Amino acid sequence: MPCPRSSVSNPPRFPDVSGGSRALAGQTVESAPAPVVAVDRQGRVSLVNAAARALLPGLTPGVVLDTGVAPGWLVSAARDEHAGHEGPDTEAAEPAGTAEAATAAHGSLGGRVFTAHAAPLPDGHTAWWLTDITGREDVERSLRSERESTAFLARASARLQSSLNPRRCVVTTARLAAGHLADAAVVVRLSRDRRPEVTRAVSDGRLEEETLSASPEEMPGLAEALEGFPPVSFRSVDPGLVPAWLLPEGFGRPAPPVVVPLPGSGEIAGAMVLLRRAGGEDADPEDDTVTRIFAARAGAAISSAALYAEQVATVAVLQRELLPPALPHPEGVELAGAYRPAQSAQSVGGDFYDVHPADGPGQETDVVLGDVAGKGPEAAVLTGKVRNTLAALRLVESDHVRLLDLLNSTLLSGPQDRFVTLVLASFGGPEPGTGRVALRLTSAGHPPPLILRHDGRVEAARTSGTLIGVLPEATAATCSTTLLPGETCLLYSDGVTEARGGPYGEMFGEERLADALGSCAGLHAQAVVERVGMLTSEWLAGREHDDIALVAVTAAHRTPLSAVGRNVSSGDNR
Repeated sequence: MPCPRSSVSNPPRFPDVSGGSRALAGQTVESAPAPVVAVDRQGRVSLVNAAARALLPGLTPGVVLDTGVAPGWLVSAARDEHAGHEGPDTEAAEPAGTAEAATAAHGSLGGRVFTAHAAPLPDGHTAWWLTDITGREDVERSLRSERESTAFLARASARLQSSLNPRRCVVTTARLAAGHLADAAVVVRLSRDRRPEVTRAVSDGRLEEETLSASPEEMPGLAEALEGFPPVSFRSVDPGLVPAWLLPEGFGRPAPPVVVPLPGSGEIAGAMVLLRRAGGEDADPEDDTVTRIFAARAGAAISSAALYAEQVATVAVLQRELLPPALPHPEGVELAGAYRPAQSAQSVGGDFYDVHPADGPGQETDVVLGDVAGKGPEAAVLTGKVRNTLAALRLVESDHVRLLDLLNSTLLSGPQDRFVTLVLASFGGPEPGTGRVALRLTSAGHPPPLILRHDGRVEAARTSGTLIGVLPEATAATCSTTLLPGETCLLYSDGVTEARGGPYGEMFGEERLADALGSCAGLHAQAVVERVGMLTSEWLAGREHDDIALVAVTAAHRTPLSAVGRNVSSGDNR
């Protein structure tokens, strides 16, 4: 296609000469390396130098400059130039050498690209100087392509890194590839049962997603690309061998598709098939480099998203296992618990509590609250081990100290860098007639439980012991006490006392906890943990904190809850 004419500020000109100088100028033009063609007022060729004759053999002086002897873009430019100088003032035209008007045009000729500059000559003749700009065009085209590719890769990287959702990364990969690298792109990944998960994107915006029962072996090169070992490069496939399930609906007959592996982080993230329509524009060879870079970035993004999703799923499973159990309702005793995980990116923590109901008449209900050292999955694993071990040991050992020593021996048989602090509470049924509840308490490196008496006094249980999982032998002292109806024993983790807040970032501390508990005199177990939890939250004021666990054991009130409700609603606060 001819390119539009454009004006130039400094076109080449013939000197205004005569006589011997004119002959010299003619020889100079004849031997010039650039093709030169001169045309008179009637559009006939008046001069052709050697370079022009070699380029356009049909050009000879006297022939009309038309498409039979010259390219259309040059013919059109010459006619337009001549028409621009026709008119009543033609005779008064400026002499050669002083005219400022100059034009240029460019187009293809003999597989090359030329620019033609017009220069006025005496007697209304016009000379056209042709310059070969093929190399410059190639450089400019390559530069434009490089800029477009760089912009595409930058845009692709930004979009791929904007999500840690594996499906979104796959969809983004398919859409980007269909919009820049081919007419359509298909991303294939294998599900857990080895079925292909196919995502098809077409350049017109259509998207198709499905999991198939087909085998990747049906598509040549696809199974190898999905295996990723040994590493495979691009592979062009005979379009007749492409299975129907790979093609987007209504895509038509494809040109030879290309299978591209998507390398991930340590393993293959999937494979991509680039599709072009048969008879369409061929792929640019330079696209191979862009495709390779894009595939590496897309594979890394998909792999990272899949790894993150797997970690999130693992953490979710651990969290479900660490969630406090539903509390039983033993006769004559109220139980209530609260658990608030740490405010951190890895919310799986080490605080836990368990309640094991009495196994039969005359047996005790056991409550355990503990804190495993560390955070994250490792702490969660140890928490599960401690909980399961305690659940088994209490079936064969009721003495707290011996039970803790057995647990200590179990933990010492594993990794030596993990330990746990905990407190045990065991109680039987209430004493007939009085409702008193006998309670055994044992601490193993854990803050001792607090006992709230009916008059608001708060006592720390006189129990202490060594950490579990550190020393060859665990030692502890068991405290026995009695709860009167309405009195509460509070088991808590150090996430409460070490909660930093207030105006100066101080720890909540044991004294504030005792005051908070003292304000709960006469409250039921659930109200106790809710009030202590609320006061702790107010102290934190949104700051980060460690895991917080609370369990309240309250001797049942002699007055039923319904009666209490009636008294409160009627204004009777006795």
